Amino acid sequence: MNRTLTTANTTYFSLFPSPIGDLLLVSDGEALTGLHMAGGEAAGPDGLRDDRPFRDVRAQLTEYLAGERRTFDFPLRPVGTLFQRRVWDELCRIPFGETISYAELARRVGQAGAARAVGSANGRNPIGLIIPCHRVIAADGGLGGYGGGLDRKRWLLGHEAEAAGRVI
Repeated sequence: MNRTLTTANTTYFSLFPSPIGDLLLVSDGEALTGLHMAGGEAAGPDGLRDDRPFRDVRAQLTEYLAGERRTFDFPLRPVGTLFQRRVWDELCRIPFGETISYAELARRVGQAGAARAVGSANGRNPIGLIIPCHRVIAADGGLGGYGGGLDRKRWLLGHEAEAAGRVI
């Protein structure tokens, strides 16, 4: 990442074309602060359109979408409450190609019985796909919800299952 682009209070953004539609990437110049899917709830940011702060992000997303990468290793800076950040940290521990239920996620963050609260935190994830909220499903095996739309969630789960050599 080109650190010389960093200035106080500057937001950078880039559009990344993908098989699930354009992804809006947002950065503060040092870390990824947002990844939103076209048609999602997030609006485009005020800021500077520039692909340079996203060089690593774009390369790793390309590898992920080609089935060649299972984890990401660039700086993230999601903004949220302490509880939301605990949920998002736990999402990052769900292995590639696997899913857990909202109830299991609640148990893992020490809030057994708070599946709705973790579902809400999951839905407020500002860095979708990278913080893999798509890996959380309903207890009955249904998809549950997804801010990017259920077709995208289905595609992501299928993509990961196929890349991991699993059938869903």
